[in-house]
Amino acid sequence: MAFDKDAFLTALDSMSVMELNELVKAIEEKFGVSAAAMAAPAAGGAAGGAAAAEEKTDFDLVLTEAGAQKVGVIKVVREITGLGLKEAKDLVDGAPKTIKEAMPKADAEAAQKKLVDAGAKAELK
Repeated sequence: MAFDKDAFLTALDSMSVMELNELVKAIEEKFGVSAAAMAAPAAGGAAGGAAAAEEKTDFDLVLTEAGAQKVGVIKVVREITGLGLKEAKDLVDGAPKTIKEAMPKADAEAAQKKLVDAGAKAELK
């Protein structure tokens, strides 16, 4: 059976961020490689290292507005940060606040989606 690159790319296009993250982890385990280690040489080789220095890999998750469903947002903040109830409530009440710093892109996007689904407004910086 021949490898169908177009079908593979179509399948990747339909996957969620969490599914893509799981796929990358499975590939790393199966072949004993690291996607992070492979990304820097590939970007640096083509642009003399300048592109690798400019590409952002860590993101800060910022809660810009708690929204009407404050209890749900507090629960999500506790899940993301591991904070206690009072600390999470204070953080949500003090919006705009940085929820978590230096998160990998996939994790930051997933956390942002959870916050938005809970009724909050959040952004990545």
